[in-house]
Amino acid sequence: MNSTTSRLHSLPAHHYDRITRLFHWLTAAVVIFLFASAHMWAFLAKGTDLRKGLQSVHISLGIAFAVLIVARIVWRVFGGNRPKHDTHPAAHLAASLGHGVLYLLLLAQISLGFLFRWAQGEPFTFFGLFPIPAPFAIDHGLRSTLGGLHDNVAWAIIFLAGVHAAAALWHHYIVGDSTLKRMLPMPRGDLRG
Repeated sequence: MNSTTSRLHSLPAHHYDRITRLFHWLTAAVVIFLFASAHMWAFLAKGTDLRKGLQSVHISLGIAFAVLIVARIVWRVFGGNRPKHDTHPAAHLAASLGHGVLYLLLLAQISLGFLFRWAQGEPFTFFGLFPIPAPFAIDHGLRSTLGGLHDNVAWAIIFLAGVHAAAALWHHYIVGDSTLKRMLPMPRGDLRG
C-alpha cells in the first residue's frame, strides 16, 4: 500500500478526500460560471469586444472543464475514498442515480459544446494559446440544432444541480446526517484529507 492509499484509508469514514472535494467544488464553480456567462452575453451587443471576450473565456473554460471532468471521472474510478453513507438505502440509490445522470449530462454538454463550436466553423482556441481542430467534418447546418441542445442540456444540469444542492441542505438541516459535511473542508482537529 503506497502513502497516498494509506492516507486515504486513514481518513474518517464520513469524509471525502481533499482531491474529491476539490473536484466537486471546482466543477460547481465552473458550471455556474459557464451557465451565467452564456446568458450574460445575450444582453450584450453583437460584435462588441466585451461580448467576444466573454465568449472566448466561456469557450476556453469549456475546454478546461472537459479536462476537469475526465480527471474527476478517472479519480472517482481509480482513486479517492468512498465514505460510508448514513442514509436510507432508497435515498442512497436515488442519490447514486442522480449523480450518474449528472455525470452523463456533463459529458453530453461538453461534447455538444465542442460539436457546436466546430459546426460554427469559427476559431476554437484555449485562451488564444492553441487551437482545438475538429477531428471530422461537421455540417454547418447543424449549428442551430447543436446550439439548442447545448442550451437545453445546460438548463437540465442547472436544474439537477439545484436538486442536488437542495437535497444536501435537506440532509444537513432536516435529517441531520453527514451527507453535506463529508463534502465540506474538514475541521482542523480531524485528519486532513
